[in-house]
Amino acid sequence: MSQKCDGKPDEAGFFGNYGGQYVPDQLRTRLDELGSAFFEAINDAAFNRELQYLESHYAGRPSPVFYCRNLSGAIGGAQIWLKREDLNHLGAHKINNTLGQCLLAKRMGATRVVAETGAGQHGVATAASAALMGLECTIFMGEVDMRRQHLNVIRMEMLGARVVGAKSGQATLKEAVDEALDLWVSDPKMFYVLGSAVGPHPYPLMVRHFQSVIGKEARQQMLEETGRLPSACLACVGGGSNAIGIFAGFMDDPEVRLIGVEPGGRGNSYGEHAASLCLGTPGIMHGFKSYMVKDDHGEPGEVYSISAGLDYPSVGPEHAQLKDAGRAQYVSINDKEALDAFFLLSRHEGILPALESSHAVAEAIKMAPGMPKGDILLVNLSGRGDKDVEQVAELVRKGFVEAKKPGCK
Repeated sequence: MSQKCDGKPDEAGFFGNYGGQYVPDQLRTRLDELGSAFFEAINDAAFNRELQYLESHYAGRPSPVFYCRNLSGAIGGAQIWLKREDLNHLGAHKINNTLGQCLLAKRMGATRVVAETGAGQHGVATAASAALMGLECTIFMGEVDMRRQHLNVIRMEMLGARVVGAKSGQATLKEAVDEALDLWVSDPKMFYVLGSAVGPHPYPLMVRHFQSVIGKEARQQMLEETGRLPSACLACVGGGSNAIGIFAGFMDDPEVRLIGVEPGGRGNSYGEHAASLCLGTPGIMHGFKSYMVKDDHGEPGEVYSISAGLDYPSVGPEHAQLKDAGRAQYVSINDKEALDAFFLLSRHEGILPALESSHAVAEAIKMAPGMPKGDILLVNLSGRGDKDVEQVAELVRKGFVEAKKPGCK
C-alpha cells in the first residue's frame, strides 16, 4: 500500500490526490466556517451526547447484524451476514448523517436547510431531521427519480419538506445536486445537508464521521457474535456514504478485505452504467476531485443505474484514495444480478433489500461459493426495499426478471 489511509484528509481537504475545494473564494469562506463549526461541535461533549441520544432514541441504533443462514446454506461456501441499516428509522443509513448535520445547522444558527436526493432516502431523512429540529426544508430531486421513487416524494412532503424537481440534463441525482448547490450559494442563511461522502471539503469528512457509527458497531458486533472479524466487508457505492461508514470500522484491520460494489447497469458502454471507480478516470466536479464518468469533452458524463441512489457520475474522494492505495477493491454488478439478489434475499430470509444494497448482496452471492464455509462476508444492507416494490413489480411484468424464486447453485 503506497498511501496511508486513516480517514483524515490534509489541511486542504485532500485524501491523497483526491478531494479539495474547487470552488470560488466566496464559497470557500463558507466552507471554512462550516469546517470550523464541525470540528468545534464534534469536540463538544454536549453536542455528542445529544447526537448519541437521538441515534438511540430516535433513529433506533444500534442496528443489529444478522446471519443469513438460509441464503448461506442454499448457495454454499462462506457465511453471509448483514449489517441491518434497513432497520433504522425511515429505513436506511441516511438518518445517521442527517441528524448530525441538522444538529450542526441548528448550532450554527441556520433556520433553513436544503438537500439533494436520488432514491429519496436522504431526502426523507433530511425532512424528518429538519421537522424534528424546527428547520425549514427544501429538497431537490431529479424529475426522473421523482417518478420512479414517488412514494418517497410523498413521504418528504408529509414530513413538511418542499420537494423541487430538477429538470436539467438527465434529471437525476447530479442535476439535483447542481440545483441544491445553486440555492445554497444564493442564500447565506441556509445550511446544505449533503447526503453522500462527496463535495468540497469538509463534506466528505463530515459524512464519513457521522456514518462511521455503522462500522464501529459492526466491528464490535461481529466479535461478539462470532469471536472474529469478517473475511470481507461489502457495501454498494454510488457517492459512497454507506460504504465509507462501514469501511471506517475495519480500516485498521488489514485481514478484512474492503469491497465496494458499483452499479454496472446495462453494460460497460458510455451511458449504460455509473461505475466511476471501475470505468472512470480522475476529474473535478461539484467542487472536488475524484474518479468520474466523463463525456467526450471531459465533463461529467451520462450515467445509468436501475437504482436511483447510485446513478451519480463520481464518487467520494476517500474511496478514490482507497482504490489507488489498494486498501479497498471496487467491482461492478449489473442490473440483472442486482435484481436476482433482491429476490434471493427476500425469498430465503424474508428481507426486502433496497436495490442499491442488492448490488452488494449480489457480489457476496458471487463470492461465497468459492470460499471456505468458515469464512464470513459482512454486507452493509444500507436500506430496505419498500421504496422499490413498484419499480421491481413493473420489471417483473415486463419480463426483465422472473417473479418465481430464483434457483441457487
